[in-house]
Amino acid sequence: MSKIKHSKGILYLIPNVLAAGTADAVMAPQVKSVLEATRYFLVEDFRTARRYISSLKLGVNLDEVHMEKLDKKTPDPQVRKLLDPVLKGQDAGIISEAGCPGIADPGARAVARAHELGIRVVPLPGPSSMFLALMASGFNGQSFTFSGYLPIERKDRIKAIKALEIKVIVENTTQLFMETPFRNNRLLEDLLEQLNPQTLLCIASELTGEGENIQTKKVADWRKEKPDLHKIPAVFLIGAS
Repeated sequence: MSKIKHSKGILYLIPNVLAAGTADAVMAPQVKSVLEATRYFLVEDFRTARRYISSLKLGVNLDEVHMEKLDKKTPDPQVRKLLDPVLKGQDAGIISEAGCPGIADPGARAVARAHELGIRVVPLPGPSSMFLALMASGFNGQSFTFSGYLPIERKDRIKAIKALEIKVIVENTTQLFMETPFRNNRLLEDLLEQLNPQTLLCIASELTGEGENIQTKKVADWRKEKPDLHKIPAVFLIGAS
């Protein structure tokens, strides 16, 4: 008996909002169309993903939606297994916790596997905190590096900050990085203490939200009026003066 051949499904990269209640302002119509039609998702957190889909009021019956967990701890063999339904013809969507899948996001692991397996990958337009911050910083947007999260240990974090500043000065590259919101103030203290007073620092907080605040100043000026960023999502950028 000959085996039935299935055409492969599509892996959609579905952006999430950065701030609650902003979907109508920041999401392309295509995002909602894909969410309406898709019933298989790879997500970091089930509750967050379900809340996001529900908030869009698409009429999707969540009881008919199947979600599998994909995070940084998911074993490599399991990542491959998560794509089995797509290989058999079912479309799937990766939903990021915030912003775009694959950018500072474990969804990149499934995307890499999808390419190896010949699965079509379709990224959908949506907000990315890193790119929004870069756009608004006034820094070099042609040569930049996103370093993700800096080390937790203060000694290592200070070393990383100094290394990033050297790259800005020597290479004229913009350096982007972030921190867990409840540790933002500690990172900011180290930045203001370790960076040269004339170095430019951009802080982009609560992007796309009601409290959005994006400012680029010299470190010396930030020292005069240090913001309170505790539990506020933020992106930090260092640029040449």
